[in-house]
Amino acid sequence: MEENLDHIVYSKNVLEFVTVANEYCNQIEGVERLSTKDFFLVTTRILPLLYIKASMLPKTEPVLDENIQKAVREEDYVRIQHALLAKVGSHDDFLEVFVPNNDLDQKEVASSISENLTDIYQDLKDFLFAYRIGVDEIMNDALAELVDAFELYWGQKLVNVLRACHNVLYGDNNLEEVEDAQFDGSESASGDKNNDWFNKFQDQWNEDEE
Repeated sequence: MEENLDHIVYSKNVLEFVTVANEYCNQIEGVERLSTKDFFLVTTRILPLLYIKASMLPKTEPVLDENIQKAVREEDYVRIQHALLAKVGSHDDFLEVFVPNNDLDQKEVASSISENLTDIYQDLKDFLFAYRIGVDEIMNDALAELVDAFELYWGQKLVNVLRACHNVLYGDNNLEEVEDAQFDGSESASGDKNNDWFNKFQDQWNEDEE
């Protein structure tokens, strides 16, 4: 099927979102390479950028009758969530302060950093899988589904978990002392390496503004 480069799925805002979403998934999938402190540093940087780029995505209507195939299986979800949980450890739980349609009269609701980040990962990975197929109609429907999910679901999860990650990173926590059996001290520069994407994207953004 011939590509129509004028199609909305190839617009600048969509392509920039694909870049950030792909980097988010790469960071989540490679969490074992990061120290706990570096993980929270990377997460608090990429989540705001991801939110901005998602909020700029264009709205589109589905054109296919069948549902888009999903890439993230249940076992994939569990594996990712467990890897994140092992990384954040005792910092995983936090109290949610904003829960849409809360039937508990705004009582405190327990939530999980690893679970929220995995939920976001699942939606992004499913979208990227469909987008990479390269068929305009599939890409269009994946985009429509993603935007709806952002507005109704994972956008709120993103801002909620960002608050929790910010609190861990900048709160009264000595993350340097966190035991991390998966982290090899010989890779102490991993945080700098994993922030290269952020610096490059920021440079590109500054060029666009000029």
